[in-house]
Amino acid sequence: MAARSDLAFDPWDPAFVADPYPAYTELRDRGRVHYYEPSDQWLVPHHADVSALLRDRRLGRTYQHRFTHEDFGRTAPPAEHEPFHVLNDHGMLDLEPPDHTRIRRLVSKAFTPRTVEGLRPYVHKLANELVAGLVADCGGDLLTVVAEPLPVAVIAEMLGIPESDRAPLRPWSADICGMYELNPSEETAARAVRASVEFTEYLRELIAARRKEPGDDLISALIAAYDEGDRLSEQEMISTCVLLLNAGHEATVNATVNGWWALFRNPGQLAALRSDRGLLSTAVEELMRYDTPLQLFERWVLDEIEIDGTVIPRGSEVALLFGSANHDPAVFARPERLDLARPENPHISFSAGIHYCIGAPLARIELAASLGALLDRAPDLRLAAEPERKPNFVIRGLKELLVEL
Repeated sequence: MAARSDLAFDPWDPAFVADPYPAYTELRDRGRVHYYEPSDQWLVPHHADVSALLRDRRLGRTYQHRFTHEDFGRTAPPAEHEPFHVLNDHGMLDLEPPDHTRIRRLVSKAFTPRTVEGLRPYVHKLANELVAGLVADCGGDLLTVVAEPLPVAVIAEMLGIPESDRAPLRPWSADICGMYELNPSEETAARAVRASVEFTEYLRELIAARRKEPGDDLISALIAAYDEGDRLSEQEMISTCVLLLNAGHEATVNATVNGWWALFRNPGQLAALRSDRGLLSTAVEELMRYDTPLQLFERWVLDEIEIDGTVIPRGSEVALLFGSANHDPAVFARPERLDLARPENPHISFSAGIHYCIGAPLARIELAASLGALLDRAPDLRLAAEPERKPNFVIRGLKELLVEL
């Protein structure tokens, strides 16, 4: 497929951001790969290709383990952005083997299935308390009252961040995640740099305190994590904590509000879920697929690849369109239909391959807990006002979701 300039794909168009799925249909119909000049990326819209490329070691989240910026034909980030890149580039999401392998192995020692499962009672208790507050007020903003506080509190509790210190966590995360949008502005970069500096300083002090007095928390466990002579460096520990916080709640927050907005637009499915809690687990998977919280994931081409006859050279960047892949009719029957009982649901909302989301089990617990609590305690929950989309494309969410009882 040759480069095209007439694509419906436009991540800066509010109409596209509001509903990108018709444009994805066009992309899939017109080919397996498309060059998109405004972001200098190759768009990959089909599920089979996205799934395969997530596992393809000729691609990587970084290239700096093999090439300099100059060798790779890229320009180094501006010096003033360095605090963001130091923080971001030492997290396992943006590393490749061997560093990724080492860090993920060490983090996995602290982030065990038993640790995650042990959080289930706390998650359900907190979800019920938050929903009780919404019910007591006869409604409100589902985003700020339930969707945000739950995962932020859970990951903060897991990390061992004191309750009195948690207020800046969500603003820091939002400012840092602004850099993951396509072609972020200098204003966005400045906010991300400021948040990176402040978050790093806070965590450096907290890690120092935990070294002196370890607790029963993830930061203490990361300090103690040891394998084959390896430990996490302080910067790796800081970057890991930020990654766990950001990834540990951004997707869950947006999946919650995107999911409820989808349910309100599909009252028959909502009624089915209200009458049959047995649908809860498949509902969580379907809501993650139907309106994917992370629409795009980027990879660098480390060694030349070919897609459907198009050669994509080393030094290129591919944009793997998760939202499009999750609506590919080659994989999902009637993908435009919300089907909470969908039996086979190989969505890729948690990615795949070595970068598969380490927090996916916790996210599923959180989503099921908040969904179940709202169904049980607010059975007459309904939309109070048409929501407005955030202007972001990559991280897809709502500005607010006003509900009433």
